[in-house]
Parts: sequence; C-alpha cells; structure tokens
Amino acid sequence: MADFLLPDLGEGLSEAEVITWRVSPGDRVTVDQVIAEVETAKAVVEVPVPYAGVVAALHAKPGSVISVGQPLITVTEDNAAAGDVAGRAAADPAASAGATGFREPGVVVPEQVPAGPAADGGKADGAKADRGAADGGEEASGSVLIGYGTTVAPARTRRGRRRGAAGASTVASAPPAAPAPAAPAAMAGAAAAAAPAVTPPGTPEGPRRVAVISPLVRKEARDAGLDLSALTGTGPDGVVSRRDVRAALAERTTEPQPAIPDAGAGTTTTVTGESGTGERRIPLRGARRAVADKLSRSRREIPEATVWVDVDATDLVQTRRALNAADPARPVSLLALLARFTLLGLRRYPELNARIEQDEIIVPSGVNLGFAAQTEHGLVVPVLHDAHLLTTRDLSAGLAERTAAARERRLSPADLAGGTFTVNNYGVFGVDGSAAIINHPEVAILGMGRVIDRPWVVDGQLTVRKVTELTLSFDHRACDGGTAGGFLRYVADCIESPTTALGDL
Repeated sequence: MADFLLPDLGEGLSEAEVITWRVSPGDRVTVDQVIAEVETAKAVVEVPVPYAGVVAALHAKPGSVISVGQPLITVTEDNAAAGDVAGRAAADPAASAGATGFREPGVVVPEQVPAGPAADGGKADGAKADRGAADGGEEASGSVLIGYGTTVAPARTRRGRRRGAAGASTVASAPPAAPAPAAPAAMAGAAAAAAPAVTPPGTPEGPRRVAVISPLVRKEARDAGLDLSALTGTGPDGVVSRRDVRAALAERTTEPQPAIPDAGAGTTTTVTGESGTGERRIPLRGARRAVADKLSRSRREIPEATVWVDVDATDLVQTRRALNAADPARPVSLLALLARFTLLGLRRYPELNARIEQDEIIVPSGVNLGFAAQTEHGLVVPVLHDAHLLTTRDLSAGLAERTAAARERRLSPADLAGGTFTVNNYGVFGVDGSAAIINHPEVAILGMGRVIDRPWVVDGQLTVRKVTELTLSFDHRACDGGTAGGFLRYVADCIESPTTALGDL
C-alpha cells in the first residue's frame, strides 16, 4: 500500500484545489495514469500517479483545498482487495512492512536481511534492487513531478531520465540496513483500520461516477451546492451538461436550503430562497485568490501614476481592414496592432519594460508581452514570450491561441509567468478608459478603450473620426512622467499614422 502525496506543482505553489477525480475507490490504475485535475493559483493541472495498483482511498473531495505534501490518494498492489488486507498483514508481516512492491520512484527498498551490523549491506542491497528494477522489474514513472523522480529510464523516452543518473541517486539513497519487521498484531490492526476506506464499485456506499466533461459545469454545480451524482445527464452517453445543472436549480423549492459545507475550506455556501434572507459565500481561492493577492501587492508596493490621451484611430482601422483583405486566412486584430506599436515604443523607452528588485531597476533584453484576458473563471494574463521577435500576423495568431486556451483552461503555469509588460483592450467591455492596476512585478500596463465615432478636428475642419483612448499606468520609481508621456505619445502617433511606423519596423 502506498500513499501518493500531492507533489510540488512548481512556480512556488503550496496548495491546490481538487477540481475532479478521474478515478474512484476500487479502480485499477497504471503508472502515469491521470487520476485527478487540480487547480492551482496558476492553472488547472492534470496529476498522474507514479504507482500501479488498485485505488484504496481518495483523501480529498472535489472542491477541497490540500497542501503540497498531504496525501492525495492511496494505492494498493494489484492483487490487494479491501476484504483481505488485514488477513495478508497478519499472515505476512513483511508485506505490511514495506515489501508490497510499492515505493516512491527514486527510493530503493532493500531486501530483508538478518538483523545485525552490516558495513556495506545497505549499499549492496540497494544496488541489487536497482539492478533488478533496471532489468525489467517494477515499472517506473515517466511523468516527473517535483518530489517524485524516476528510478529507471521508462520505455517512453519522451520525458524519461537517463538510467545512469537515476541509478546513482537510488544507490546513494538506500539505507544501510533493512528495517525490522513490525509486529504482526500491530500491522494487522492498522491494515484492518484502513480496509473500510476501500469501497468496491457498485456497493451502496460507493460513490456513483458522474459523467461530467466540462469543469465549468462542475464548478457551477459546486458553487450552487448541487450533488452531481443525483442528476440525470441529458447529453450524449448521459453526460451532465450545464442545462441539467440549471434545470435542477430551477426545481428547487422556495424555502431556503440548508448550508452546505465546502469540504476542506472551512466556509459554507448558502442558497438564497425567495425570502431573500440567505447569502452565498464564495471561497476566495485558486486563480481568483492569486489575482487578488497580486493586485493587492501591486497597490501596496507600487507608487503608480496614470496618463492618458485620445487618439484618432481612423487610419488604424483602415490599415487593419486592408491587411485582412490581403490575407483573410491570417487576420490581424486591433489588439495585435496595439501590441506591435507597443513593442516599438518599448524599444525606444526600455525603462517601461522592466522590474524593480530592492534598489535596482532590471531591464531585460527582450519583451515577454502579457495581455489581460477575461474568462468565465476569472481574469488571467497569458504571456507571449519573446514577442519582439514575432511578426504582426504571428502576434495576432498568438494572442488568439492564448485567449482560446485561457477560456478552455488549457494554459500551463509557464504560459502565465515571466511577463515584462502588459497590454489590455478593455474596449471590449464597452468602456472608454480605465486606470488599470499594474501587473506586479512589472512597472507599466497600457490599455485601449472602445473605438467609436466622435467629432474630431482635421485641418481646421470638424469631422467624424474613429476615436479611442489610450491609458498608461506606470511605476513612478522606474521612470518619470517624461518617459511615460513620451512612450504614450509615440504609440498614439503610430496609431494615428500607421504608415509612419514602417520606418521603425
């Protein structure tokens, strides 16, 4: 029996929320099989298990938050069933003492040897066990999670580690002597206590596996306090859809429903009845909490200032129309054109493409361009790395691809990290301006409002033009108003006369 602990998912993340389980108690799992989807402060991550066997217990409910290093799932060996765990422990104490064949990859379990001093016994046994694994013994995990390495090179070389490096680490980690077997009575009692956690599928106590594909459907049901196992799906093959969830909500009675505890979070969700006396509490966690923490830190630490300017975007709109007519298969968005002129402006004013660490302003050599994307599960800022090396059409394609991935929750933590400057098209919300909060640790963010018809003076004559507003929020520690104003004016000039920008391309 082996407990698989929630691994370090990278980026300094210390906890994750369980979104959904891919397995149930009693299911058989193989090495590297995805067992759960968890949501960190960065993204939704699929978690593979480094063991093969039978799922004995799941240690968290969907919606609960667990910390790195806490048990996520317990797996028994293939021939272990819930009914005979205690019997096997009593008959063979060594099996319960660690000889079940399960071990964390990267750790060698030495063979049992008689008690007594052994100067080199541990190293020899470790090397022997390592050779046995390398010669076709226990299958090793190829999905390297932080804290869970691989013992031998897996057959799939796509992510495998070299056998030599793995072997060296396993020999070094072998203990000098095998541990003494535990008392049979104690092991039998412990195994018997753990046995009820295994519930074979199909029993009244076993949870019914619900066919739900969309994580948004699961989240909506969880926020509303609905039990998905009580719903009948109307989608293909009985899949529960958003329509099924909303239909169930519509059938609720008028009296207030009791509070439903949110597993592991210490908060409750109460559904409001017609009386209007109830309230709904939404835990601030995951991506939402990450955004809140970052924006709060930005306001605390950054002495920001804001400048803005109205811009005649008539020529910009016409230029975009001409570009899309020339190659309809690779369209260019207004945000991509804004990004292009932003990159040109950062070349002239690199102080705005920086970060501040202690008493230093650090200016990178390239631009990792972030852009704000609003999704159904909150605001995210995907990043186009080395954006200064992309063409305008590549910028547009990259922005579209990242936006689609954000809405479908397919972004990896790397896609959300490392930004050096952020652009924001808040005009899609029908607003003209916004004093945006800087995306810490960056030092500036540029926004564009809606493009609308407005009266404008051209060559002394009043006419109707396409007008937008540009707003720049900047960290006053990184630069002064002259630099910020010069950058904003340069981008505005490029928008008003895109052809003049060709000289800097």
